[in-house]
Amino acid sequence: MVILGLIYYCIRQGEAMSGHSKWSTIKHKKARTDAKRGKVFSKLIKEIIVAAKTGGGDPDGNARLRTAIEKAKSENVPNENIDRAVKKGSGELECANYEELFYEGYGAGGVAVLVSIATDSRNRAAADVRHAFTKCGGRLGENGSVAWMFEQKGLFTFDIDAVSEEKLIEVALDAGADDVETNSEDNIYEVYSTSSAFMGVKEALEREGLKYNVAEISYIPQNVVKIKGSEARQVLRLMEELEELDDVQNVFANFDISAKDMEEVA
Repeated sequence: MVILGLIYYCIRQGEAMSGHSKWSTIKHKKARTDAKRGKVFSKLIKEIIVAAKTGGGDPDGNARLRTAIEKAKSENVPNENIDRAVKKGSGELECANYEELFYEGYGAGGVAVLVSIATDSRNRAAADVRHAFTKCGGRLGENGSVAWMFEQKGLFTFDIDAVSEEKLIEVALDAGADDVETNSEDNIYEVYSTSSAFMGVKEALEREGLKYNVAEISYIPQNVVKIKGSEARQVLRLMEELEELDDVQNVFANFDISAKDMEEVA
């Protein structure tokens, strides 16, 4: 599978894959190499539409929209597509009535999975998500069954070799970040902030020329579940199956897989 092959590449480059922020790293690398550009673009466009619908079409007054537009541009979504998406979200152009919601469930080994949805059909989304969980040895849960295990935070990741740790800590903390962590296993720095401080931290990092790999409002697990072998294979398959669904915008999970086990799975 595409993701398993990509994970193996990351391991060969010295990046072990474990936990949620590492899944964000996998998705970032996958987006840059994925042949299915149309699917990547459609999710980015949908996020722009929803952001404009919920917070207005002016990116200067809508941090979520500004972030969505910047992300779309970084993935080379054409400007005319972005402009149309903003107009659809703000009501200037006709658009499907997208609804935002979360589905919660468990993967193999008791891994908690939180699925962010933007859909114009609840019935279709529910059926597709339930099928993915069942197909990959998991189960869909009730509302509130796993959401309490995650905390919404701003997340930035940087290659250790690409930035100065001292500079990163100084800029990030001065801008309102909560923490800067060194993840030597994955060879990255991780910067965390509250969701409200996210945009200010992002702008400060950019002003100082500190180039991040990932910049997003994410759901970070408070605790992780270690998995390996067949459980690891099932969980990674579930993550991929969910990510491929048209109605799914993001998937968050609390798994932890060691570098050794990840290489065996890949």
